[in-house]
Amino acid sequence: MVDINLRDANPSEIPIIRKHRLKAYQEYSKVLNDSHWEVLSGTLSSEADLEPGVDIMVAESKDGEVLGSVVLFPAKSMAYGEWTDALDYPELRMLAVSPEARGQGIAYKLVNECIKRTKERGFGQLGLHTGSFMKGAIKLYERLGFERIPEHDFEPANDGIIVKAYVLNIK
Repeated sequence: MVDINLRDANPSEIPIIRKHRLKAYQEYSKVLNDSHWEVLSGTLSSEADLEPGVDIMVAESKDGEVLGSVVLFPAKSMAYGEWTDALDYPELRMLAVSPEARGQGIAYKLVNECIKRTKERGFGQLGLHTGSFMKGAIKLYERLGFERIPEHDFEPANDGIIVKAYVLNIK
């Protein structure tokens, strides 16, 4: 694993982080139809991460380069807008790691920071949603112990591509 610094994002960095997310997710523009990519890229660059109680965390290299980021939404927030109900536990969203920095444990560290903060806030569960086409992310989440909860799945672009719901029971 690479030596990184995990920290909360500074408000001035948020536009840069949103661009970083789009770059990290760009590979999916080749496998998604245009309407689904439009929905996904719109959510990655939306202002949903500015809602009250939301944590934006970054993983940076020792020289200050942002290598990854993640957003932790509080319980009972509408983290996915009209697509899902407000859930009784925090949700992690928009996990993004630079393509050139992948395979170094950065996503793992960002997810674990979300787990730690969720536990510190007294919650026994952490949720997330991920596209059925995000095979690497699904492997990571399942390896960390997240379990499928299909009753909270949704289909944002009405194109057969399912955004799968997962939950982790925190011990």
